[in-house]
Amino acid sequence: MEITWYGHSCFRIRDKGISIVTDPYDESIGYSLPPLKADIVTVSHHHPGHSNWKKVKGKPKVLDGPGEYEVKGVFITGIATYHDRRKGRDRGKNVVFLFEFDGMTICHLGDLGHILNETQVEALTNVDVLLIPVGGVSTLTASEAAEVIRLLEPSIVIPMHYRTKGLAFKLNSVTKFFQEMGISKPETLTSLKLTKQNLPAETRICLLEQRQK
Repeated sequence: MEITWYGHSCFRIRDKGISIVTDPYDESIGYSLPPLKADIVTVSHHHPGHSNWKKVKGKPKVLDGPGEYEVKGVFITGIATYHDRRKGRDRGKNVVFLFEFDGMTICHLGDLGHILNETQVEALTNVDVLLIPVGGVSTLTASEAAEVIRLLEPSIVIPMHYRTKGLAFKLNSVTKFFQEMGISKPETLTSLKLTKQNLPAETRICLLEQRQK
């Protein structure tokens, strides 16, 4: 499996000929989405920075709500959450997506804006790779992100939705998250390639380079 980050909350998860794209953005966030092709696109919420699925080629199956799905052998669960701490009254709803294939479980938290409750944590057991917003302002703060990580205990954590060069609005840098986790800045990877067999025994933070093309 290979996981590539295209900035903000947009990733491509690719394995055995199947490609998933999460939260494709439009130019209003400050940079352009590179050409992407996918079998599946997930949209955590319908804000411009997360729902530009029409830009993704390949006539993908678009998933944008809670529920259980199976697309081309990939089992996907959408879990209802909120974009804020007041049950959606400030920024609306958010969908967390759980992908299960090739013996691994990948969780994309979208624009989660609150600590997960007990029911949500139970629905997210055995997460191998967690894609988590850490930039605060409109999503989890660095300390809240650290708490969610403690609740889910994933093998690998990939931070997303933080301040990057060219971003058109305010978010905190990823450095604050590293400080909260008590680690120095890890090496930046161009993409993450992994198998079930090479998952670490203890939680590892992986910082991905923003792919521009």
